[in-house]
Amino acid sequence: MLVQGFENLLTWLYLAILLFTVFAFGDAAFRREDAYRAADKQTKPFWLIILGVAVVVNVLPLGLFFLVIIGLIAAIVYVVDVRPAVKQISGGGGRGGRRGSSSDGPYGPYNGGR
Repeated sequence: MLVQGFENLLTWLYLAILLFTVFAFGDAAFRREDAYRAADKQTKPFWLIILGVAVVVNVLPLGLFFLVIIGLIAAIVYVVDVRPAVKQISGGGGRGGRRGSSSDGPYGPYNGGR
């Protein structure tokens, strides 16, 4: 029973790693290529290849856990380092690329009741 619980834990862990790498790959695919160069990061094709290989390693039942870990590390590096830099360059800040001031409300700038 303990072994079955451990296998279930590993299954959920593999699934979480797969979803994380798919997210990283999808995010890299939808970012502009010139933003990677402007942020002084590796090129978009480089990250698509690395993250695509990470997804394939997770999907195929190769049994090579160290490759899964290497792919996870690549996805973490992308999400923690590359994604914020590229997102800042391309203006994807959740407001449609618009930079707001600290006095902006949910419907636009607050003008003090004027």
